Amino acid sequence: MLSIKLRKEGKKHQKIMRLILIDSRKPINSGLANEILGWINPATKQVELKKDRILEWISKGARPTTTVHNLLIKNNIIEGKKVANHNKAKKKEEEKK
Repeated sequence: MLSIKLRKEGKKHQKIMRLILIDSRKPINSGLANEILGWINPATKQVELKKDRILEWISKGARPTTTVHNLLIKNNIIEGKKVANHNKAKKKEEEKK
């Protein structure tokens, strides 16, 4: 299954995030991305996304990760509600049992 994910690139303290389309079974840093769909610079808050290509791949069945889903909603590429993207601590779950 194809996924739309973020991949870190760049130098130390000068990171950029690329939005890539990749098979969900392959590692992100394998260099085997099917297509680059945009980029984000977290330091300057610049975002450049290919809206038409993203919508085409989503219509073909590609699934964005929760972080990418929230990013696409924030940039008005898709509509919907944002998804909570946090992990619960394992210790608290174990104590409840």
